[in-house]
Amino acid sequence: MTTATPRSVDAPERDGLTELTHIKEQVLHGPDPAATERQHAKGKLTARERIDLLLDPGSFHEVEPLRRHRATGFGLEHKRPYTDGVITGWGTVHGRTVFVYAHDFRIFGGALGEAHAAKIHKIMDMALSAGAPLVSLNDGAGARIQEGVTALAGYGGIFERNTRASGVIPQISVMLGPCAGGAAYSPALTDFVFMVRGTSQMFVTGPDVVQAVTGERITHDRLGGGDVHGGTSGVAHFVHDDEADCLEDVRHLLSLLPANNRELPPRTPCDDPKDRSGEALLDIVPTDPGRSYDIRAVIEEIADHGEYVEVHADWARNVVCALARLGGETVGVVANQPAVLAGVLDIHASEKAARFVQFCDAFNIPLVTLVDVPGFLPGIDQEHGGIIRHGAKLLYAYCNATVPRVSVVLRKAYGGAYIVMDSHSIGADLALAWPGNEIAVMGAEGAANVIFRREIQSAEDPETVREQKIKEYRAQLMHPYYAAERGLVDDVIDPRHTRGILVDALAMLREKHADLPSRKHGNPPQ
Repeated sequence: MTTATPRSVDAPERDGLTELTHIKEQVLHGPDPAATERQHAKGKLTARERIDLLLDPGSFHEVEPLRRHRATGFGLEHKRPYTDGVITGWGTVHGRTVFVYAHDFRIFGGALGEAHAAKIHKIMDMALSAGAPLVSLNDGAGARIQEGVTALAGYGGIFERNTRASGVIPQISVMLGPCAGGAAYSPALTDFVFMVRGTSQMFVTGPDVVQAVTGERITHDRLGGGDVHGGTSGVAHFVHDDEADCLEDVRHLLSLLPANNRELPPRTPCDDPKDRSGEALLDIVPTDPGRSYDIRAVIEEIADHGEYVEVHADWARNVVCALARLGGETVGVVANQPAVLAGVLDIHASEKAARFVQFCDAFNIPLVTLVDVPGFLPGIDQEHGGIIRHGAKLLYAYCNATVPRVSVVLRKAYGGAYIVMDSHSIGADLALAWPGNEIAVMGAEGAANVIFRREIQSAEDPETVREQKIKEYRAQLMHPYYAAERGLVDDVIDPRHTRGILVDALAMLREKHADLPSRKHGNPPQ
């Protein structure tokens, strides 16, 4: 018997392995331990710690960890750390592939240069080719000034790829530090933006520039912090108190989304009976159309186990947009919120709902619309601010959507706002209503004042005549079955059965196929 002789490893190869080990240690721990301490002292995690929280344990595969810049001059020739300040690669979230890049603030403050940008471009291209979501963990100081215009060109490449990937793969931006100047436009091009209070800020021009130009003094947080963008500007969809909770919610959001626009959202086994009692709905929604209530309580009663993810919870609160599951299927819910401004549609609410509808349609997520709307918000500010243009955005989004669409009128639906909230006339697959619904051009009081104005004014007892005409109008044109009799509502349903009816309707529509006219793209109102 011949015994195989073990292959010897010569000295140069052993030396090469030793050098590789040394280099990989630098890559993993960074060039300066003090920089890690400074990052932690700010209450911030390092880029690798963030990736570890986002991805499943042990699943991360890094791309180009040994990349270094080639710039010379302005002091950079003496500082050429590995990774060049950004960590790129892929891993899994709940077992599904996700691509990620994370700015490493410990290296050049996370500033973007030519090599840094090239790494991001590469991982974005890989995500698009693989058809998998892309998550960016942002913590950078903007363009690397020492590299001049090449840094700006790097941002251009990112923006172009953000746009090309839009509606093809989910793109999520997680703001975990500063993001200033042109860098802020990449998150704005993505589907969802997460921010962390106290540590993340976004602005095009910082406090110093604002003060120099306008004379106003303002802090970084008050100018572009999480609460500002979550509640005032609408730039941020989710705002969290710490990084760990933020990244856990990113993981949960990804679990609800398909990998790309060619797939349906992931289905999960559902042990929440579709026909469970919805008795609470009778108490949640008052029959008096003038009384307010919280629409989120209705969503909780309908959704699997009462769970949902609200998008833009603190911005344009008169409309609620949420992702939930019904019978184990991901659905997008758009609902008027009577607890805020009586649930009217205004500029911000229209814009918020329109973009959410477009996202759901792009990624094959069925839409459920819960309607309780008194109309569009009147006022000079609204008209001059372009309520016509912004309201048309929501109308366009619904009309353009080809996913399964089911609407339910819970109480009232007046005027143009009724049409816009996914009525039958703009393409809803099923339009349902609860008993007691009022679908009309306007409320009975306003209608009577217009139609019978002269008769009321000339009457001996105007108030009595007015009340009589209100009752007459309501009885003839606003009774709960008026729209159903004319085929504008497919059925009037028992509120307690809403969940089961929606689950069955969406199952029926699961294989829906709808073609849009052949065109390069539409021209939606801006």
